Amino acid sequence: MANAFFNVPTAVNEPVRPYVPGSAEAESLLNTYRSMMHEIADIPMTIGGKDVFTDAKEEIRPPHQREHLLGHFHRGQAEHVTQAIDAALAAREKWSRMPWESRAAIFLKAADLLAGPFRDRMNAATMLCQSKNAFQAEIDAACEMADFFRFNVQYMTEIYKGQPESAPGIWNRMEYRPLEGFVFALSPFNFTSIAANLTASPVLMGNVAVWKPANTQIYSAQVIMEVFKAAGLPDGVVNLVFVSGPVAGEVIFSHPDFAGLHYTGSTSVFKGLWKKIGNQIDTFKAYPRIVGETGGKDFVVVHPSTPPQEVVTALSRGAFEFQGQKCSAASRAYLPSSLWPAIKEGIIKDVSSFKMGRPDDLSNFINAVIDKKAFDKIASYIDHAKSSPDAEIIVGGGYDDSEGYFIEPTVVVTSDPRYKSMVEEIFGPVLTIYVYEDADWHRTLELVDSTSEYALTGAIFSKDRYAAEEATRILENAAGNFYINDKPTGAVVGQQPFGGARGSGTNDKAGSYLNLLRWVNARTIKETLVPPTDYRYPFLG
Repeated sequence: MANAFFNVPTAVNEPVRPYVPGSAEAESLLNTYRSMMHEIADIPMTIGGKDVFTDAKEEIRPPHQREHLLGHFHRGQAEHVTQAIDAALAAREKWSRMPWESRAAIFLKAADLLAGPFRDRMNAATMLCQSKNAFQAEIDAACEMADFFRFNVQYMTEIYKGQPESAPGIWNRMEYRPLEGFVFALSPFNFTSIAANLTASPVLMGNVAVWKPANTQIYSAQVIMEVFKAAGLPDGVVNLVFVSGPVAGEVIFSHPDFAGLHYTGSTSVFKGLWKKIGNQIDTFKAYPRIVGETGGKDFVVVHPSTPPQEVVTALSRGAFEFQGQKCSAASRAYLPSSLWPAIKEGIIKDVSSFKMGRPDDLSNFINAVIDKKAFDKIASYIDHAKSSPDAEIIVGGGYDDSEGYFIEPTVVVTSDPRYKSMVEEIFGPVLTIYVYEDADWHRTLELVDSTSEYALTGAIFSKDRYAAEEATRILENAAGNFYINDKPTGAVVGQQPFGGARGSGTNDKAGSYLNLLRWVNARTIKETLVPPTDYRYPFLG
């Protein structure tokens, strides 16, 4: 029983290590990478705190070394989803009544474990199974995940402090209960930190979860579970299952205790899940919370007043870091004709200088895309550009999957502002550029706003403040995260809460209190200190 108002440590962003070649931190990470590389992992599901093995084992291989076997994971079936739900609900009563400061302590400890003894292991796992270079893994798997845990604890206390006014003789209180049931967390491959947060944010608020990660992220998902266990998270609060999406959905979305979906992934899948939940609405005890961050077709718009080299750097980083497999990656750019020659020269020079290869060579800026399906999809867009009269590839355009799923960073220039790769989400290292006439600045902004179904991230570059204000106004609904004179990637927890609207999701802003509010069910409590004893009001005389 708490008998004090507790102040949690002030959240501070985890410092990002630079991993300079030859440094102690770089050598430590690479040693861990090599050690894990030569182990054969056997990864079970985790249900009720128990390891669950099956006869159906599937291989895990690095995207950049297809012939190397990292290990196996154990494929589950519908009965394992049912067991995971049962385990979550069995853990719910004790966990939901756990004092908030004890829940906070678990996730504060998890953050410090990530920043310390688990840092190399988490980063190395992300490098191995998701083909991130050391710096991208550090930003994601160590720093952003720790930031989510620490800032979420701080946001939780701010939510709990939000209390109503009380009139004389009355004490009004607001209680923030967890949802009645379990939360289903469905996570993507591209950010280890997002996968962790999709489970951690509901769980911090007293909920229990069933978690299905992408198959291509299972290797690092297992390390997340190791961190949770080391931090003291009780058995059954998070249950990890490796099943197909349809199998999971069939069980979960027909269960009366389904209370919420926390999702990051494709727009089409999210729409399908929403429809399925809607069709089953009479099944559930309460209206489920649906939180999703989905696709993007993220833009960079440049005003003629902008120094060209700023644009070159923003595009080189924003479009091609992690092979363009960020939902925030710059994939369409609108450049003024007066700046185009200088920008073209700079972007060709930058992209031509990129080294591509395995993550354990720290000089490689570009690594492999995630799997065969992604490789084939991205290659099809490149092939289309090669044969299209409306497009020209000015740098890149090659791809090779003989060793790993390697695709050269590719820049396409089109004469059609609604060309295929200006409109459709590719999720790979392909940037498409449309060059507009300087006098068409205003019309180009309207074009940007109307071209895509998505509204996740976007950036404008301008040294003219009037132009920047005009762009900010016209593009008000075109991006949930809007950047002025910066690339549209790299949102930091606590600084740029992340999420978009339109076809990009529910915009519930991961990395802010807004997301945590979706995982509580508020109860107003009014206590009258001295109840009346006569029904007659004064107006009755």
